[in-house]
Amino acid sequence: MTDAKTKTPEISFEFFPPQTLEASFRLWDTVHALAPMEPRFVSVTYGAGGTTRALTHDAVTTLQRNSGLRVAAHLTCVAATKAETLEIAEQYSDAGITDIVALRGDPPEGMDAFEATEGGFGSSIELIEALAKTGKFILRVGAYPEAHPEAENLQASVDWLKRKFDAGADEALTQFFFEAESFLRFRDACAKAGLDTNRLTPGILPIENWSGARRFALRCGAQIPVWLEEAFSKAKRDGRSDLLATALCSELCTDLLEEGVNRLHFYTLNRPELTRDVCNALGIAPKARLQNVA
Repeated sequence: MTDAKTKTPEISFEFFPPQTLEASFRLWDTVHALAPMEPRFVSVTYGAGGTTRALTHDAVTTLQRNSGLRVAAHLTCVAATKAETLEIAEQYSDAGITDIVALRGDPPEGMDAFEATEGGFGSSIELIEALAKTGKFILRVGAYPEAHPEAENLQASVDWLKRKFDAGADEALTQFFFEAESFLRFRDACAKAGLDTNRLTPGILPIENWSGARRFALRCGAQIPVWLEEAFSKAKRDGRSDLLATALCSELCTDLLEEGVNRLHFYTLNRPELTRDVCNALGIAPKARLQNVA
């Protein structure tokens, strides 16, 4: 539990769009479980290469209509022209969606690097500038506290984030990390570069499955501490992986809150149990339940 000196944080949740009927039920179960925590918003991702664009649109608009939650749609530069991308944004606006997470996006499967679609946006900066000009959206962007895999170093990631803010971004949601120091070093570097660090929100990954989280970390450049590998190896032998995951994630969040962080963004992977347990440990009690989701 947080102590009296630690403020209860504002929270947000990330979901991914379902691709099967079973996954649809899992998404709604996740929404039902986490909505009572009263997140300031929830977001719905795109698949790599824009593969879930239609599914993302369906999930976002359905949540917007039925959940009572503030919903942010992910939008990328991949596999679409500028006109097509802005048309999707306009459809979101028409549906009452005012929040977009603007990203360059991962390259399609089989491609090693991002290549702009002919007639498409060449970078997240171009996408942010175009969306900002509409004046219709709160724009959130990605940030990498341990440097983007394609960045030369951490400073290059900080400089790129500054360009995103200059282009019109309102807030940055970071990639997940396993140690609080990773975010705090990044925050210090951003402050040194003149960025408003109150606009940085750390991304938190409750570890439902260590082998899956490890693969994800290797793909996105998150550093994997040796002690963490050893801890989960031992916890797996003892049948205590969930207990360890809850304790470590709660401790990570508490360390961040004690350093002045007041917002947390949880990557739920559409599995709410650990996220809900961590929120409870942070003193975030459920306040209401959804009525209209079907």
